[in-house]
Amino acid sequence: MATNDNILIQVSGLKKHYNKGAIKALDGVNIDIRRGEVVVVIGPSGSGKSTFLRSLNLMEEPTGGAIIFNGVDITKKKIRNEQGKVVKLNIDEHRQKMGMVFQHFNLFPHMTILDNMTLAPIQVKGMKKEDAEKLALSLLERVGLADRANAYPIQLSGGQKQRVAIVRALCMEPEVMLFDEPTSALDPEMVGEVLHVMQQLAEEGMTMVVVTHEMGFAREVASRVIFMDAGNILVDTDPKTFFGNPENPRLQDFLSKVL
Repeated sequence: MATNDNILIQVSGLKKHYNKGAIKALDGVNIDIRRGEVVVVIGPSGSGKSTFLRSLNLMEEPTGGAIIFNGVDITKKKIRNEQGKVVKLNIDEHRQKMGMVFQHFNLFPHMTILDNMTLAPIQVKGMKKEDAEKLALSLLERVGLADRANAYPIQLSGGQKQRVAIVRALCMEPEVMLFDEPTSALDPEMVGEVLHVMQQLAEEGMTMVVVTHEMGFAREVASRVIFMDAGNILVDTDPKTFFGNPENPRLQDFLSKVL
């Protein structure tokens, strides 16, 4: 049974509509994400998966509903601080605690890998250069890329770039990692090396929300698997039930095509 103190993100009635409501990308999504969980989101194209993920840190601004992160509704323009005073919400402060990894790596091509990784910790968090570099090098070591610290993105493979993108997000010491189809732009032989890093993070207790088509990862690593269709969560259950005994007809149809 979940207690309030282990819920990191609470999503309630989340909506994202376009064209004055004609297109309902999200249509009343409700979900609690607990600390240390790996929540994997799957579903057909256009089901609202990426919109849901990008709404969690307000990269997509919801039409309605609430997203409570660390006890604060980040959809509000103004909040009440610890002293009880009404202040403007600083969304960037909350985004710093949410690492985001996209399909494409978004590395600065003119900067070395080390400089790519230390830029945000130094400029956004005010970390000392030597501390940021020490953290970055230790993270690169973890993913087997310590020898590429002074290389430029063009000198790395797609799988290496995505591993750098992951540890770059970790340099900000986030409380949750959001992954938006992190392997879909990679050659098949590079997928495994990225999923391995994500599995390591999961084993270390990192809270993760992962939109992916990698069913093996969902089956083996997820705490919960969510199936979305038409802007709604139709199924939210453990991997064994999700894959072994799917009761929802739409999920049965989906799995019959992808497994």
